[in-house]
Amino acid sequence: MSRKGSPYLALTLGDATGTISAVIFDEADWFAGQFEEGDRVRVTGEVTARGGKSVLRVRSLRPAEAADQDVDLLPKSHRDPEDMFGFVLGLADEVIDPGLRDVLQAFADDAELAQMWRTVPCTRNGHHAYLGGLIEHSVGVAMLCQSLCTWHPRVDSDLLVAAALLHDIGYVRCFVVGEATVDQTEEGRMLGHLVIGQQMVDEVSRQVGLTADRRLALLHVIGWHHGPPPGAHISGASPEAISLWRANAMEAGVKARLEGASTLDEA
Repeated sequence: MSRKGSPYLALTLGDATGTISAVIFDEADWFAGQFEEGDRVRVTGEVTARGGKSVLRVRSLRPAEAADQDVDLLPKSHRDPEDMFGFVLGLADEVIDPGLRDVLQAFADDAELAQMWRTVPCTRNGHHAYLGGLIEHSVGVAMLCQSLCTWHPRVDSDLLVAAALLHDIGYVRCFVVGEATVDQTEEGRMLGHLVIGQQMVDEVSRQVGLTADRRLALLHVIGWHHGPPPGAHISGASPEAISLWRANAMEAGVKARLEGASTLDEA
């Protein structure tokens, strides 16, 4: 309700450049019944300041035309996801440990999963919040880890690089990418990407016959990528776990600052 006591419609409009809040004061009830979330529309209006933020006051809102169907409405990485997936395969090829290579190969060979890996964002509102963001972030973290291993050769590079590539893999089951929206799945909302990712890695590791000690070591490193898990102390972290934690925070933090993101909570 407006200050004058009349109803108005509040909505969010978005395209590949970002989103903006919008309001419709005239015939709000009628417009509310004409469109659904994710609909393509053509809109005209004027941008005003409302509560210290820019808001579009809509003058005209109508269904998109046939010529508009090919317009991208979701932001996407400036890097080609296929090229990024090539980096994943290249980094996996450099893993010498046969068990860890089998784990990485199993993920890469799953066509449906690999497609989602190349497609989904890494977050919805934080760093890499665009199509292709997940694989871009995964490769970035893995390359930082690879450089660290060159400086500290006693770090288990196979374990660290494998964990870096897979640390956020749970996001493939957290998001559903639509034509104009990225929605969170119920599984993602209730469990979160870390728990889902560990479950996925554990299942694949068992399927390919990764030894128990290597499987636990891999899950341990992934479990630390946001820092100490609940109840854990830093003294119990492996060097690889500390490495992934810091590399993940560095890559996400730098990217968030470059993008002007206001939060790093989902790093």
